[in-house]
Amino acid sequence: MYASAIRKSLRGIIVTNAPQTVRIEKDPLGPVTIPVDAYYGPQTARGIANFPISGIRISHFPNFIKALAYVKMAAARANAALGDLDKQKADVICQVCEEIAAGRHLGEFPLDVFQGGAGTSTNMNVNEVIANRGLEIMGLPRGKYDELHPNNDVNFAQSTNDVYPTAIRLAILLSRGALQRALEQLADELEARAESFSAVIKLGRTQLQDAVPMTLGQEFQAFATTLREDVARLGEIASFFHEINLGGTAIGTGINTNPDYQAAAVAELRAISGVPVVSAGNLIEACWDTGAFVLFSGMLKRTATKLSKICNDLRLLSSGPRGGLNEINLPALQPGSSIMPGKVNPVVPEVVNQVAFQIIGYDLTITLASEAGQLQLNVMEPVIAYNILHSLELLTNAVDVLRTKCVVGITANAETCRKHLEASTAVATALTPAIGYERAAELAKEVLASGKTIREILAEQPDLSEDLIAQTADPHLLTRPTRSRLAS
Repeated sequence: MYASAIRKSLRGIIVTNAPQTVRIEKDPLGPVTIPVDAYYGPQTARGIANFPISGIRISHFPNFIKALAYVKMAAARANAALGDLDKQKADVICQVCEEIAAGRHLGEFPLDVFQGGAGTSTNMNVNEVIANRGLEIMGLPRGKYDELHPNNDVNFAQSTNDVYPTAIRLAILLSRGALQRALEQLADELEARAESFSAVIKLGRTQLQDAVPMTLGQEFQAFATTLREDVARLGEIASFFHEINLGGTAIGTGINTNPDYQAAAVAELRAISGVPVVSAGNLIEACWDTGAFVLFSGMLKRTATKLSKICNDLRLLSSGPRGGLNEINLPALQPGSSIMPGKVNPVVPEVVNQVAFQIIGYDLTITLASEAGQLQLNVMEPVIAYNILHSLELLTNAVDVLRTKCVVGITANAETCRKHLEASTAVATALTPAIGYERAAELAKEVLASGKTIREILAEQPDLSEDLIAQTADPHLLTRPTRSRLAS
């Protein structure tokens, strides 16, 4: 009994002397238990508990966290300049925002990307981290909010409904440059392939059937051209995100703000971020309008669709190698089968196809979420933010992989390309200006029936001049306007 009492006593001492692992804070709903070393506070803790959905944290998108920090810094500077926020508090808020923007404290943003509340949990996560880290800088304990409050100070003159949409737009503007650079680099590499393949004559195809001659260089140049178009369009459409609703607070009326706050905050955000943001013309409309997200998502879908088409072509052109087109070789990256020795698959084009399918699905989600807006707010913006930012990330990574692991190593099988062309009826099309469509069709039909080449069939035609037949001998002449050359 005595030994048991000692053990109980020792256990009590161990528990009493154990380091504290949690702290208790309160919010309007009551007390909340929080890890003692966390900078976030009770509303973040509730959000963590309420939304265990995807396992993907908002910190997965550092530019989004950076954008939120920029918005908070702009608000603090504007409020201090207007005399509405103590300068010492504003300076501390700005110091923490600079730390966050530099990539520090990312672990303090653990909320799931899927969350109800139109982003309120995310906004409060940022407010609480800034407040508690600020208190630490001031030499005060976490949770001493009478000295620096998440709502009264950090969120002063703000609402989730103007902070969150502004930050999403800014995050997209901070992220889209990486995709544009990746597309430009891919287009450069495709153009380099086009130049190296400029002398490789081949068969063009429509509807997977033989068409007319072209060069492999022309085929690859077309890939580059279509991507350069999208680089330009992405920049144009992204400019719609320069218009923000910061200063509109809850529904766009600007309640709880100084009359001069909106202009000051937007100017500060422009200076801090280096992005030419401007105030929306109608803040009530801007509070709920998500049309720019739909437009930009559609542009990402367009780019993904083009990339998928290019990858389909690369897979077809490299198919075989013995039983397919085999006109180009893709880099061999890994064995292609667990049962078929020697098989090598076009794995990079395949993965880019899959990314494209995902982005097409994301676009539908964004469209539905935008449509689901009601009255003065669209509460579905968290899923819009996730899908657009993830689309940018996936597409950028896929483009880089396509360039570095596939396109740079593509080589041409020039002899195979020429063989396919010689075995086709493609030259018959070039004869139509001289001999007419019906006669050219008869010759093409004879090629297919006899197994002979078009040139062998032409040589057997006593009524066709040698000059006309000779003019079809160089297929390079048939890759550009030729009617005057083949006139009889």
